[in-house]
Amino acid sequence: MRRLPGARLTAALALAAAGAAGCTNLFHSDAKPEQTYVLRAPSAVTAGTDSATGTDGAAGTAAAPAAPLAAIQVAHPLAAPGLEGPHIILVQADHRMNFYLGSRWPVPLPDMVESLAVETLRATGEWRSVQDSGSPFIPEYLLSISVRRFEADYTRARSAPQVEVVLDCTLGAREGRELVASFVAQGSATAAGDHMSEVVAAFETASSAALSSMSSQAVAAARASAARGAVGR
Repeated sequence: MRRLPGARLTAALALAAAGAAGCTNLFHSDAKPEQTYVLRAPSAVTAGTDSATGTDGAAGTAAAPAAPLAAIQVAHPLAAPGLEGPHIILVQADHRMNFYLGSRWPVPLPDMVESLAVETLRATGEWRSVQDSGSPFIPEYLLSISVRRFEADYTRARSAPQVEVVLDCTLGAREGRELVASFVAQGSATAAGDHMSEVVAAFETASSAALSSMSSQAVAAARASAARGAVGR
């Protein structure tokens, strides 16, 4: 190996020490750590349909609970362009899409929506079983979800955004590959302010409304389909 003269060796050692110091500083950054935010599925009361209340509409009259529907599987959701990752997305004027720095969902958005949809459907007690996309069992119904919107909208020139959640849903029957229903489930909520905690709270309100709508529409469509099948037999 080639040896360096004394002066050049001293300079090289000084540069190496400076580089090491620079590397050390990288582990003591003043940057704030990234924050991960979670959303909760709506409660059984808001996620269920009228049949889950145990009343038939008359004052205080108890109704016999409806028989559970067949098993349902939630397919892995699709997401509109830009919504596939774990970033918390915002939309600004002139159709500019961006995301909040230092904040994220715990998993990519389609994974989170699938988990929330499964929890929401299970909470109603309307289904014999609710399976996620990885289940090896074959259910009678399949629910497909496309996430069209899941964003904080700043286009209305407000300091606080309005959160918009829009889910395009398709319910199909495995037997005969029958299309049972297609519907849109959506929710919106205006954030109380522009702090991240307030924005995430608005996301939870909007997503809960959309998921509750998804659940009630899926139950109604499946019950109508089952009734048609019973009449036809």
